[in-house]
Amino acid sequence: MSHLFQPLQLGALELENRIIIAPMCQYSAVDGNAQDWHLIHLASLALSGAGLLIIEATAVSPEGRISPADLGMYSDDNEAALGRVMQALAKHSDMPLAIQLSHAGRKGSSQPPWEGGAQIRADQTNGWKAEAPSAVPHAEGEDTPAALDEAGLARVRADFVRAAQRALRLGIRGIEVHMAHGYLLHQFLSPLSNRRNDAYGGTLENRMRFPLEVFDAIRAEMPAEMPVWVRVSATDWVEGGWDLDSTVALSKALKQRGCAAIHVSTGGVSTKQTIPAGPGFQVPFAARIKAETGLPTFAVGLITEPEQAETILQKGEADAIALARAMLYDPHWPWHAAAALGAKVTAPKQYWRSNPREFPDLFKNTRTAQR
Repeated sequence: MSHLFQPLQLGALELENRIIIAPMCQYSAVDGNAQDWHLIHLASLALSGAGLLIIEATAVSPEGRISPADLGMYSDDNEAALGRVMQALAKHSDMPLAIQLSHAGRKGSSQPPWEGGAQIRADQTNGWKAEAPSAVPHAEGEDTPAALDEAGLARVRADFVRAAQRALRLGIRGIEVHMAHGYLLHQFLSPLSNRRNDAYGGTLENRMRFPLEVFDAIRAEMPAEMPVWVRVSATDWVEGGWDLDSTVALSKALKQRGCAAIHVSTGGVSTKQTIPAGPGFQVPFAARIKAETGLPTFAVGLITEPEQAETILQKGEADAIALARAMLYDPHWPWHAAAALGAKVTAPKQYWRSNPREFPDLFKNTRTAQR
């Protein structure tokens, strides 16, 4: 049996297969509220047959957004808007949904990528003052963020918890805490962005303190059956920055706190990063974290072919494969992977006539995982 199409246990949540749709920002919300685009986008992915769909980086506060058009989970309107999308999805798909909760930190108040991604200064339309561990801008020439004081740290922790509670009310089945890609919690981890001289800066233990406090606060408020896990950047790709040894230490600390998995990406905190991108270039990071911690890991990054994904799992380098751009390019990637690997995949009955004749047993009638 294909490894890619074997079940995976995340805490009390059983996934039907090991294909995970990674969170992908859409920059299409209004005041944090999901729109028709989110329904169209998420519906296409929810019919794909993947084991899990993680909703895009969702801001825990208005100032935690990357752009003014980011999805949010900080108001009753945000909760209601995403709730409408989820209700529609539930009518036609039983794929479990998770959500990535995030705070952009000093990378906040920016244009969407198709408008250049430049910082919007606080005195410009739709801009706001970004906040960060230290008063160090992300890029040269950008506005300096406000360094969070003790009250600010308490506020951010509470924002993450409230967002998780809103997600729980909506029926979300898993929480991914965003500690990657140069956003706020990653900014605390990396010595490139964290220049504090208090209990939250300096040593590795101190730099991990606030991200771990956020995780602890969320985990404490979620029911035992709700898996909570973390996305990390395993390296900054900059000398003197956050690195794999530090990520292993963080992962071990998270495991002690009940973390269900580690979603392993890289980079994002520095404009000086030099990334040697290539097929599966981040997989070795997931492999080492898995080997040294025993935690389930999600491998992500230029994994595009079913055989490539299958080999990663067969070699024990990761426990699941997370796909982002590959799923946007081909929302039926799991169907094509099942055909290539001789497996079966869940598909809506309206599409059962679509399988090629050479794959007569491609589609399942129902999901087999117990959730």
